[in-house]
Amino acid sequence: MTYQYNDGGMIAAGYKKPKKDCVVRAIAIATQMTYAETNDLINQVAGKDVDARNNGVNKKVWKDLMKQLGWTWTPTMLVGSGCKVHLVANELPMGRLVVSVSKHLTVMIDGVIHDVYPNVARGGKRAVYGYWKKD
Repeated sequence: MTYQYNDGGMIAAGYKKPKKDCVVRAIAIATQMTYAETNDLINQVAGKDVDARNNGVNKKVWKDLMKQLGWTWTPTMLVGSGCKVHLVANELPMGRLVVSVSKHLTVMIDGVIHDVYPNVARGGKRAVYGYWKKD
């Protein structure tokens, strides 16, 4: 399993480490928008200043944003189905993916995990709920 540290441009843009910015980071990394652009766009979609970097983002807001940006959701786990896909390269398609795991969004690009947490895959055992991929 390959991992690449990636903060989505947060530090380079002059931001301090926030509390709950995985949605901002993941969308910035996957779409190749800047961290600031992504944060502002999330706040616009929410219709108010939600402080996306520190308070987390309502699922409906970021799901609506992903759809607006032309990304498609593929579920990999349904209620009662158990885990079928893990956060490993050989269980997910190639390309740029925003991957939903328990309480976190991360990015996989051509089989490489891009995140600030090196252990996000939990040794290849972390279940994937689904992923977003650009149409």
